[in-house]
Amino acid sequence: MAAAQTDPTTSGSPMPGLARALMQAGRIPQQAAIAISKTAANEKQPFIDTLLKSGQIDARSLAAFCAETFGYPLLDLDTVKSENLSDKIIDARLMVRLRAVPLSKRGNRIFVAISDPTQPQTLEQIKFQTASTAEPVIVPHDALLQLLDKLTKSSVQTLNELNEDSLDLDLLSEVNDAAQAETDTSEVDDAPIVRFLQKTMLDAINGGASDIHLEPFEKFYRIRFRVDGELTEYAQPPVAIREKLAARIKVLSRLDISEKRVPQDGRMKLVLSPTRAIDFRVSTLPTLFGEKIVMRILDPSQAQLGIDALGYEPEQREMLLNAIQRPYGMVLVTGPTGSGKTVSLYTCLNILNKPGINISTAEDPAEINLPGINQVNVNERAGLTFAVALRAFLRQDPDVVMVGEIRDLETADIAIKAAQTGHMVFSTLHTNDAPSTLVRLMNMGVAPFNIASSVIMITAQRLARRLCTCKKQAEVLDEILLQAGFAPEDLDGSWKPYEPVGCERCGGSGYKGRVGIYEMMPISEEIERIILEHGTAMDIEKQARSEGVKSLRQSGLVKVKNGLTSLEEVLGCTNE
Repeated sequence: MAAAQTDPTTSGSPMPGLARALMQAGRIPQQAAIAISKTAANEKQPFIDTLLKSGQIDARSLAAFCAETFGYPLLDLDTVKSENLSDKIIDARLMVRLRAVPLSKRGNRIFVAISDPTQPQTLEQIKFQTASTAEPVIVPHDALLQLLDKLTKSSVQTLNELNEDSLDLDLLSEVNDAAQAETDTSEVDDAPIVRFLQKTMLDAINGGASDIHLEPFEKFYRIRFRVDGELTEYAQPPVAIREKLAARIKVLSRLDISEKRVPQDGRMKLVLSPTRAIDFRVSTLPTLFGEKIVMRILDPSQAQLGIDALGYEPEQREMLLNAIQRPYGMVLVTGPTGSGKTVSLYTCLNILNKPGINISTAEDPAEINLPGINQVNVNERAGLTFAVALRAFLRQDPDVVMVGEIRDLETADIAIKAAQTGHMVFSTLHTNDAPSTLVRLMNMGVAPFNIASSVIMITAQRLARRLCTCKKQAEVLDEILLQAGFAPEDLDGSWKPYEPVGCERCGGSGYKGRVGIYEMMPISEEIERIILEHGTAMDIEKQARSEGVKSLRQSGLVKVKNGLTSLEEVLGCTNE
């Protein structure tokens, strides 16, 4: 069967072979197959990933279907011990790219675990690389990805295998010559320090961390990772290395290593392969016992996740897509630091990023490089503020403008005028919920009629930890569920909340990854009237609820009902 064929119902767009097979067997409706194929093509994601995210079929059922339809053996990967698999047959990075794991080799035949048998190029590539015949074995897609993750962690990203060919700490620009001249070279080029730093950064990336904290204290030195919003201790290296480690990081981040009295901000890059690099945003802070350093991990792949991976409910997704496709207006994303606002905005920009659209962003700083989008770093010392950048954008014939944050009246006024004069404007504010955002703008001094005529959508969001697959059903009293915010009609006995358990995959926490919780508030005519009448946040909230806008707590309870997160997690990150 061909990997991709043209289907007349998709207006000439290619339909993957797996989509066609499922559709012809009646396992998924034709319209669903077409829609998922289009989504996968638009978001440049493999069809099988988009299919499983859609919920049309689960990974195990899909594996059983593929084995039966294409006549290949089916294998449960739970019976396979990863330590028994050889990484000598094909390179680990090739395994990840092809999404295929060699299970064993007998003579001139290699048995390969795959999840999508409609990709003949996978087997051809393995055949070319090994000069052997590749025999496919079907496995569930989620189990395959977990196995690949485990194999790559243990094979290509351990300290023993770090070398200049597979890994490179790349300076983004020249180190400050004066600072370098004042520092003993041995202090920053100490080989054990270099290896330790590389190992720490790789472990943070492998563990899904968003930040690395290096903290000096009087008696000890601590390194912590922030994973899924929670800080966990990674190591306590000897106190004696803190100065050398800080110096190494500052050299790579183009910071002044002779200056230890004031905070500094910089950036470095870790090149993992010719096709993948991770940026780190570095912040130093003088403390009583040395410099605390926080390294924010900026993975460009996070901006390519696609809107379906962010956790929007179907109606919320439609509201957001309708808002950002409007020719002009302002869309605001609100929430505390670390709530995923930047990823949400980048996802919207990626949807709009087409050759016919001119997009400019002003950020402090630009966290992720987006090809095709003009990104500007705000530099207040040099006089390049959000307001100055925004004025310059409006002289550059923009279609879409993104302002990293509205901090003052000047920036707010220019952004609102841009939204009123035919531009789509995206920005963020630090407010707790959607209704209070409008009041915050009025308190800044923005005229109510300007707010009412420009803002078209406000999204408040939080990130809740997603339950791992080891979750189990919890026995929770109905009184507690009602107190949390569930309606009596929700407690019909057809579902139960889940609670975390803990396993090897999630490191014993019971949680793996995070899911977004959203309050989506379109600005209706009635809400515009309340704004014009200088209404309070309570007035706006009351009207929004009457129009069916779910609060953050209500949206979180939907995630609890669907088994995505726990009740405790939702109660912890939302107020009611």
